[in-house]
Amino acid sequence: MALTFENRMKVRDYECDSQGVVNNAIYLHYFEATRHELMEKRGMRLRDLTDANITPVVRNVNIRYRSYLRGSDEFVCRVEIERKGLRYLFHQQIVRTSDNVLCADAVIEVVCLINGKVAKPDMFDKAFADYINWK
Repeated sequence: MALTFENRMKVRDYECDSQGVVNNAIYLHYFEATRHELMEKRGMRLRDLTDANITPVVRNVNIRYRSYLRGSDEFVCRVEIERKGLRYLFHQQIVRTSDNVLCADAVIEVVCLINGKVAKPDMFDKAFADYINWK
């Protein structure tokens, strides 16, 4: 069974809209920050990859908004990884910690470009081995 990575975060007031809730676009930042934290925990830095002409690229995003986050709310962003061919599907959730309510969930599809072409990302397979569900 593959592991789930968790990243604990807190809403900053400037991320909220005029109604006092987190703007919908900010959830993309939370999801991305969590994927980047996972990469760094597994010994990979994005700038090192791009310097080597290896670029993970978001191909598709599907987010379902379930509940709200407000300023100063603490939450956990979780990620599980599914591998299908050359694609990684990052299944992500944002859960408010005060009441354990699911605020958003997403499937974010990522492919890897090596020297500008979609390629088999062996370095990601190795780094994420404990987190990948193979399909």
